[in-house]
Amino acid sequence: MQLNGDVTIRAPRKKVWDFLTDPNQIALCAPGVEKIETLEPNKRYRGIASIGLGAVKARFAGEIEILELEEPNRAKLKAHGTASGSVADAISEMHLSDGPEGSTQVHWTADINVSGQLASLASRLMLPVSKKLSDLFYEEVRRRIETEPSGAS
Repeated sequence: MQLNGDVTIRAPRKKVWDFLTDPNQIALCAPGVEKIETLEPNKRYRGIASIGLGAVKARFAGEIEILELEEPNRAKLKAHGTASGSVADAISEMHLSDGPEGSTQVHWTADINVSGQLASLASRLMLPVSKKLSDLFYEEVRRRIETEPSGAS
């Protein structure tokens, strides 16, 4: 399943980069994330997240590995998680560029593959629910960055 989107954040690119590469900030914005721990800073993390697809619920435990960090322009990561009878793998990438009036444009992509029980029971809901969760995530990221006090204001 392929997802992508664009979001404009009214903040300088460095501020957006710092936020989007901080696992603790990401955990606060990502729906369903229960826990995240650093295994190697800027390289590997472990976490637990719950997702509901209609009546089907799953709790994934997994690892995230940062594949590429090109500050403050782009990042690429891969994630692998398992839940009871299901496996999820994802490759995600984000590109940051300067937008109008000091804003930052974030273009993101995600290639997600879910297999097993979750996929067989809720396959029709996966794309719309994943898109909705992505939209909620980036809206919360935008809201937190734009309302965070800044010394430059």
